[in-house]
Amino acid sequence: MATSNLNGSNKSTGANRKAEISPSSQVGLDYSSLDGAIGLNWFQLDPDLESIVTRNLPPEDHAWARSKLDSLGSLIGGRIARNADIIDQNPPKLVPYDNWAQIANRIDHHPAAIDSKTALWEVGYVSGFARDEKDRGRPVPGVVLAAANYLLSQADTGMVCSLGMTSGVAGLVEAYAPLDIRGELLEGLKADSFDRGTDGSMFLTERDGGSDLGSTVKCTARDIGDGRVLINGEKWFCSNIDGAAIALLARPEGAPMGSASIGLYLVPKTKDDGTPNSYTMRRLKDKLGTRSVPTGEVVFEDAIGYALRPTEIRPGLADAPGDPTSDAGGLNRMMEMVNGSRFGVALMGLGIARRSFLEAAIWAYHRRAKGKLLIDLPLVKEQLVDCLVRLEGALAFSFECALANRYDFGGLFRRICVPAAKVSLCRLGLDNAIYAVELFGGNGYCENFGMTRLLRDAQCHTIWEGSENICRLDVLRAIRRHDSHEAIFERVGQTKNLVKSAALASPALAELSSYISAREENLRSLVKQAFDAPPEISEVLSARITDSITHLVGVSLLTEQAIETDSARKMLVALRYIRSIDPGFSNRSSMDLDQIAQVGAREIVEYQPVSADLLARAVA
Repeated sequence: MATSNLNGSNKSTGANRKAEISPSSQVGLDYSSLDGAIGLNWFQLDPDLESIVTRNLPPEDHAWARSKLDSLGSLIGGRIARNADIIDQNPPKLVPYDNWAQIANRIDHHPAAIDSKTALWEVGYVSGFARDEKDRGRPVPGVVLAAANYLLSQADTGMVCSLGMTSGVAGLVEAYAPLDIRGELLEGLKADSFDRGTDGSMFLTERDGGSDLGSTVKCTARDIGDGRVLINGEKWFCSNIDGAAIALLARPEGAPMGSASIGLYLVPKTKDDGTPNSYTMRRLKDKLGTRSVPTGEVVFEDAIGYALRPTEIRPGLADAPGDPTSDAGGLNRMMEMVNGSRFGVALMGLGIARRSFLEAAIWAYHRRAKGKLLIDLPLVKEQLVDCLVRLEGALAFSFECALANRYDFGGLFRRICVPAAKVSLCRLGLDNAIYAVELFGGNGYCENFGMTRLLRDAQCHTIWEGSENICRLDVLRAIRRHDSHEAIFERVGQTKNLVKSAALASPALAELSSYISAREENLRSLVKQAFDAPPEISEVLSARITDSITHLVGVSLLTEQAIETDSARKMLVALRYIRSIDPGFSNRSSMDLDQIAQVGAREIVEYQPVSADLLARAVA
């Protein structure tokens, strides 16, 4: 993204004065030494991310993980971020015919897009660092995978989408593809080179759109008796439209309407003989944002496909062992990929929230108004601090989702928290992007100052993989069908036990403890109402339940971080989090003025240590 220097130029030459700080030893960030975010190492500029990663890694993974994320932070903050601006202005183009009027049916990408994909493929991002895993003989920690997605989301969420589908399709192929094609496909999908790699695509939505796939999927699949099917029909929103391995929903010929009969199929870009498969890319969507991932419409005319269905018992699959002669249940199998994608989209929103904060913070340490730097103006102090404390709460929430499998109740925790995170993190990305544009003023509204793409891209994420209302209803469904809310209470119980055993009680910790208890009781009450109320009332309650989960889990995790790291700064972050995001639950009178931002803004925003005296003054 193009960033501005103090004279208003949008050039990013890599000549920014870099913060030459080792993440493990840094004490505070000097935003006044930075001209803009591009050209910097975004991992080194994020002490909160570094802290979460470090605390959640086995000791034997520390050196590798730090080195990998440090190199990613430099690559993404420089080369990938610069390319993202170029791609946004030069998006992919559909080429239906070549110069000789022969059918081409291809997508042309700008060299900047090819450069970004090549770099990310080679560093191991696309394969999930499979080469590192093989060389080290150790699995890649989930916290590293989440951190990598979070970092790339700060530069180009469209690129996250296009490359992320590859790993999603790889998972479906590994679980369900016929044995005779599985090996070769996986080799390409998990390759460590762009030239040798095979990228994946996901085609779900048809012309009628919406989430009611049981009634809107009209594409058909006709079994031709040799393990293959012929796909016919159209798809209306095809993400990463030119991928070489397409995961697609269709209805077997003669199957009844409804979601249960939908099948899941793999459609390769080319047939076994190397000729193009029988489908046409009709047009690309002219999208508001996320332009680096081409999305369009496709028409299938007897395209060759393969059923993706269980052929053997495999622990953990949604419908194993299943009927190997039936394509039914394909929607459930596709949802395995969609659920992972939904969490990926949540991280996209989080990435934009982080990038927006970083750009806003740098601007606030350079721009002057009323004879002062913006960071020293009272309202800006509050707004910038609130952007950051909400970001830190969201970061803790999202990584707890990513690492939930360490708990016995992890499956239920993810089941309810992923849709809740999708709502809150994508909304935070939009809110922080709006704030950054406003802080930049008129310049922020101009394309050449680099804030507009953040705002345009952020609006997409509230829609991708389920709008906010769809996700809220999914939270309600998790409660009604699986009692997933009990996992929330079990996790919060761990925080309450930690608070009780804390070595030193304090007014700040007492306020946090009181809030956690009040929020927990509120959530229990809302859940009970949802069970007792008629459906139309329960659906309305789903919004309040989703917000309650976000606030309760967020402050619980921030409180744990403050205790475990003995950090007065994190204590201020947790307190400001509840007072700003949920003032109705604070123990303070509405007449009380919260002084956290006014007293400790620079310490919080710069990640500086907070003294006991400053903590006392800030919370008085």
